[in-house]
Amino acid sequence: MLPTSARLATPQAFIVDLDGTLVDTLGDFVAVLQRVLAELELPLVGREFVEHTVGQGSEHLIRSTLAEVGGAPSLYDPAWQLYQRFYRDINGQHAEVFPGVRAGLDALKALGLPMACLTNKPAAFARELLARKQLAGYFTLVFGGDDFERKKPDPLPLLKTCEALGTAPAHTWMVGDSSNDARAARAAGCPVVLLSHGYNHGQPIHAVDADAVFDSLDEFPRWLDAKVSRDPNARA
Repeated sequence: MLPTSARLATPQAFIVDLDGTLVDTLGDFVAVLQRVLAELELPLVGREFVEHTVGQGSEHLIRSTLAEVGGAPSLYDPAWQLYQRFYRDINGQHAEVFPGVRAGLDALKALGLPMACLTNKPAAFARELLARKQLAGYFTLVFGGDDFERKKPDPLPLLKTCEALGTAPAHTWMVGDSSNDARAARAAGCPVVLLSHGYNHGQPIHAVDADAVFDSLDEFPRWLDAKVSRDPNARA
């Protein structure tokens, strides 16, 4: 665990997750997987299974779904191709921006610090979703799960994003919704806050090691202002 002075260092940039953090995309995932499974003549999966499985990249989601419905591993390649085609069509149709996100992003943007969106979703889908939901303008950089050799919870994507932002990890705050985000941030040396409305694999979000947990993104800038201004260690 990092010392408090490092964990609460004055922010110089923010890295923000996408699915479960900014946008509720669970409906998109369910719709795409149902179409893929129907095309392959396999049993369908329920919303609860999808909610507990998303967050570790498309490859993990597809393999886990095939295993859940008894599909042969050899079906992975055709399932992947179908998933890519159907997701391109559906992206954002069954998704909604979470309450408090726009106000929270406005407040963070007002700080004049750069923000990057970092997600395990393929980069093309991430950029398209941000554009369709009118969120793209908040971010100076957008990186997806196919931009780096490894995905969250590995720290590599965060370290590479910090490098691209030109900021030290200790001063680059991660905003996410799951243990994947928290584990990656801790390993990279970034402070991390989580939102409670996301997809944490069915596990309690308050049990995850984070600097704070909020019910909506607009709570974070207010907390940050009070924490940084009142904690002398935060300005060290």
